[in-house]
Order: sequence, then structure tokens, then C-alpha cells
Amino acid sequence: MAKPTSIQPSSQRSTTALVRSFAQRIATATLGATLLMAAPLHAEDSIKVGLVAALSGQSAKSGEAVTRGLEVAIGEINAAGGVLGKKIELVRRDDESNPAKGMLAARELVQKEKVVAFFGGIDTPVSLAIVPFANQAKVPFISVWAAGTGITRNGAAENYVFRVSAVDQLVDEAMLDFAIKKYKTAKPGLMLINNPWGESNEKGLKDASEARKLALAGAEKFDNADVDMVPQLTRLKDAGADTIFLVANVQPAAQVVKSLDRMGWKVPMVSHWGPAGGRFTELGGPSAEKVEMVQTFSFSGNLSPKGEVVLAALKSKYPQIASLADVTPAVGIANAYDAMHMVALAIAKAGATDGPALRKGFYGIGTYEGLIKTYNKPFSPENQDALGKDDYIFTHFKGAEIVPVD
Repeated sequence: MAKPTSIQPSSQRSTTALVRSFAQRIATATLGATLLMAAPLHAEDSIKVGLVAALSGQSAKSGEAVTRGLEVAIGEINAAGGVLGKKIELVRRDDESNPAKGMLAARELVQKEKVVAFFGGIDTPVSLAIVPFANQAKVPFISVWAAGTGITRNGAAENYVFRVSAVDQLVDEAMLDFAIKKYKTAKPGLMLINNPWGESNEKGLKDASEARKLALAGAEKFDNADVDMVPQLTRLKDAGADTIFLVANVQPAAQVVKSLDRMGWKVPMVSHWGPAGGRFTELGGPSAEKVEMVQTFSFSGNLSPKGEVVLAALKSKYPQIASLADVTPAVGIANAYDAMHMVALAIAKAGATDGPALRKGFYGIGTYEGLIKTYNKPFSPENQDALGKDDYIFTHFKGAEIVPVD
């Protein structure tokens, strides 16, 4: 199979206005990048696809997982003869969880590397920054992790953004339903990262709570670098919160858990999937295992035949995988694996690799037996999200492994 030819460090509001305003702020930022290039295949010998994801920093494990899912799928596609008689080649860029660097990386992949489609990683702010460019360039951008509602539901007349991942609006409904069933939640308290992803989930959780006639205890915000969330949590406790709903990636999520421990407040915590993207139990301590979070897939438990095949391929390709803890986070692997196969199907359906034809190719995909599920017409101009609320599962950490909730 074609291996990644380069690694270059360069580092969800559901409305069009959010996407545009966010992108405008990013476009004025000072951009910087360091190029580390290896020799690529000749362009005429391959079809290039790209990845813009966190390959370093606190969320590096998410980028590693997405890379592994893409590479295993590409290996299968290329072993079967490729697409349109050509091999698939993956070109990666590190966005460092930085929207400005993600925007720069996307431009380089499209304009210099000539990728026919590219994938996005864990960070909603990065993906929101890229969305207007992808639509303007008419190159399909596939989110395989970031769940911001506005990523795919971006208001573009011609939408080139697809997703094989969770969607905030649906995740928020699922989290509340899970907590009501398990904990009889009556007064949710929200702990949200202070960025567009947090804003996306604030709206989703408030809407879902109102629909279920639940009164919120409050919605508290924190920044990525904050280490003490006791004040925010104290306000929620004083307001009568009986369940905490957490939306944050690894580092700040771990600090929320530690702050709860310092308070001695034992309250159920239901989380979006951000903590899955890194060393959550290491950073958050023993109580991190109590956090229940949404996922789209787990290699733990009874696997389907497809799951067994993919797990065997992962172990064969990556000798460092010694246990199921080493295929964490599974969502990155599974979402990316299915997405890559559907990109290949779209190319084959289109019979071409230009953006407009490929976009129509996505709409032409019929049935695909994937790792997460069997998809049937996963995309349409009205719905560019391949996964729905019924495709989510709830999990928690057990040591370094993510396992389904009993």
C-alpha cells in the first residue's frame, strides 16, 4: 500500500454566520508552518487523499487513530487494484489543534498536493475554519471525528462537506436520554469548553433539555488551559445540578474530573467523546474511569466478522498493538476506515476525481458493509451525515481501554 508520503507540522453553532465569521478571523491570523517532506509517488500513478488532524499535542492519539483507520482501508483498496486503475496515496498534515494552521494545511493539500478529497480530525474549531474553503474549492472534505453540527449543516448552496462521525445535535439528545434512563436526571448542569464546539453543544443541550421539559441548573464555560474548575462546578452544585454534562477534549476534561475530586462532589458525569482522544485516565486520575461518554464504535466485546478482520489487520500492520487498549480511541479508527472506503466508492461511482463529479458520487453510494454498520444510501443533498443517533454507544475507560457501559 502507499504509505503517507509526508508529515508536516502546520499545526460546532449550526449557522452559516458562525462558519463564516470564524473563518474570517482565522484568515487574518498569522500563519506559520514547517515542512517535512518525503518523496511522493508520481502524481499520475496515484490518487491523493489528505488528512488534516492533530498529530501532536494532547490529542495526538486521535490523529494516530484516524491515520490507522485510513491506512488499513487504503491497504485493502490498493490490494484490490485501487480505484480507476490507480493506487490511493495518503498525505498528512498536523494542524496541532490550531484552526489557523489547519486552514493553511487544507490549502496546501488542495492547491499543492492536489488531493481529490481530504479528511478532518478531532477539533471542531479547526473543521469549522476549513469548511468555507472546501466549499469554495469544490473539494470534498470528510469529517471523521469533529462533531460540530455546523460542519456539515453549513448553509452552502453546494455543500462539499460530508461526515462519518457523530453530530452534536444528535449526541446532545442521546446524552440526555442516556442520563434520564440511568440516573433519572432532572436538572442537568453543563460544563462546556469555551469555543465553537462548546457553543454548538450548549445550543443542542439546551434545546434537548427544553424538549424533555428539564430545567437546567446552569451552563458553565472554561478554557483549554484552565486547571481549576471548582468555581464553575460549585455554582452548578449550589444550583441543584444532579448530573454533569461535559463537552471538552482530553486536557480540560481531565481538569474537570480533578476539580470534582477536590470538591468531594460525587455526581454522575456524562460526556461527549472528547476524552477518548488522548491519555484521559493518566491525566484525570482514577475518577476518570467513572465518566461515561458517547462513541460510535468499540473493539471491546463481541466483534462482527468485519471487526475481526480489521482488528487483525491493525495488529499485523502495527506491531505495537499488543492489547485492545492499544486500539484506543476506536472511534477514530472506525470512522476513518468506513469514510475512506466510502470515498473510494464515490470515486468509482463518479468515474472521475474532480470535485463536482465526486460530490455526486457520494450521493450515488448504495449499500456498503462497513465496520460501524451496513450503510444504505448514507449521503444525500439533504443529509450529509452518514451516522445517526441510533449508531451511538456509551462507554467508559477501564484503565487505558475504552469499553462499553454495562
